[in-house]
Amino acid sequence: MDNASITDVWDRVVGGQPDPEQWLVLVTGLVALLAVAPHGVWRISRNAVTIAHEGGHGLIALVTGRRLDGIRLHSDTSGLTVSRGKPHGIGMVLTAAAGYTAPPLLGLGGAWLLAANHITALLWGATALLVAMLVMIRNAYGVLTVVLAGGAFLLVSWLTGPQVQAAFAYVVVWFLLLGGVRPVFELQGKRRRQGIRRGAFRSGGAVGPGMPDSDADQLARLTHVPAAGWLFLFHAVSLCSLIGGGRWLLGL
Repeated sequence: MDNASITDVWDRVVGGQPDPEQWLVLVTGLVALLAVAPHGVWRISRNAVTIAHEGGHGLIALVTGRRLDGIRLHSDTSGLTVSRGKPHGIGMVLTAAAGYTAPPLLGLGGAWLLAANHITALLWGATALLVAMLVMIRNAYGVLTVVLAGGAFLLVSWLTGPQVQAAFAYVVVWFLLLGGVRPVFELQGKRRRQGIRRGAFRSGGAVGPGMPDSDADQLARLTHVPAAGWLFLFHAVSLCSLIGGGRWLLGL
């Protein structure tokens, strides 16, 4: 590839694209809502949120100096990220807190890029993140889902026109913003049901049989801040990201 070609590609990535029509922004928001709200559809589309969730754990583990051993994504839309390092301290806390906050914050960042007309940069950036994540996937289903997601971004960014790229990018960002809200309510409901069956939750100590092991409960044991406080933080991040990102997308 000669210098002129490299310059053309760079200009294409970092350059601005035209604003989409307002109807497209609204329609893509509705499409994303239909991918999040119905339970049957959500059972499938939640896989994309799990990719962002586990990717958040993995990225912050690396940033805080922990050793990332691998990431697993499962067909029931659950996931597992394994890192090594001190079992306490700020690095462990930030890593544990990154899961539920990653999808809405990624959506907020994507909304900022779209508001600045950087549609291609968003598509290529997402592709790069998925490729980097693929290196750390340790099971076949996880490889399949990440390859499919990365392939979709790559094909849209290379083979489609500006309108299709814009529609795809807006659906993705709306989905991250809306899809970042529902898992926190699901976690809250799950903890409530477990509490009814098992009695009151207890913070502190190691995870054992019959003890909760969600991100919020792990954070409660690490920080001695009640799990409800971490749930409040997850709700605040997801809802504020939805409001702020939605305003950017709608041009308000």
